[in-house]
Amino acid sequence: MTQSNENLPKISKDKFTVVGGKHDQTDQLAAKSVSFWKEVRLRFMHNKLAIVGFFILIIVALMAIFVPWLSPYSYREQLGVYNAPPSASHWFGTDDLGRDIFVRAWMGARISLFIGITAAVIDLIIGVAWGSIAGLVGGRVDDIMMRIADVLTAVPYLLVVIILLVVLQPGLLPMIIALSITGWVNMARIVRGEVLSIKSREYVLAARTLGANTTHIIMKHLVPNALGAILVTMTLTIPSAIFTESFLSYLGLGVPQPMASWGTMASDGNNALDTAPWRLIFPAILISVTIFAFNAVGDGLRDALDPKLRK
Repeated sequence: MTQSNENLPKISKDKFTVVGGKHDQTDQLAAKSVSFWKEVRLRFMHNKLAIVGFFILIIVALMAIFVPWLSPYSYREQLGVYNAPPSASHWFGTDDLGRDIFVRAWMGARISLFIGITAAVIDLIIGVAWGSIAGLVGGRVDDIMMRIADVLTAVPYLLVVIILLVVLQPGLLPMIIALSITGWVNMARIVRGEVLSIKSREYVLAARTLGANTTHIIMKHLVPNALGAILVTMTLTIPSAIFTESFLSYLGLGVPQPMASWGTMASDGNNALDTAPWRLIFPAILISVTIFAFNAVGDGLRDALDPKLRK
């Protein structure tokens, strides 16, 4: 004979424990489910040093674009005021030919950034194509392609660049060609390593089974999934190209006068270090700050994209 519900003892809710998520935390738990790239952006934004570097790059880019355009002085105009120290009229002073260093510094930023970014883009295109084909095809093709890369790596990078600049004569286009001739090898190695780890996954095998060609697999499956490593490598390639360009311009192998780059300005300023130190100080500061900013952004992207650091 069963008892009625009124005679059953009442049990308090305090004697029970909810296992797992609570109902009042459902919205909070759902909000934590974000996409991969949104999580990367959030992680990057929490990296204060990377954010500082990002804003420095924005400021440098804006100054390089607008200062030569809006300034009352031209980067090649001789004002008749020689080796004048920084003042209200000339914020960075003038050089031995009476040219405004402030305008020339930001014109040099245009040249240096253009060379660095263009060389990095060329390295990106060649390196991604070379590494993707080598990693995906494999076998003898992979061996031949990577032995070619090894040969290019065996020759010192700066030696190749200097020889090419001597043969081609200094200039903007020869500088870009010289920096790109072997600069893509590092990108190709990194992309090849990523492709080797990706090509055996199920979605790549499914694409092959469905008859997708090599180009489709590379563009639709391999490159998008290796994009993190590609972005980080490119971000770290740009400051390397800027520093190499500045170094070669300092040696007199950069863009010809009266064009300005940070390297040529530093070379000219070094000759007047005792009498007009500002001619060397300002280009050196801009080179250092820009390279620091690119490296900070690159390190921030690497940390944000590292799956081992993801929560």
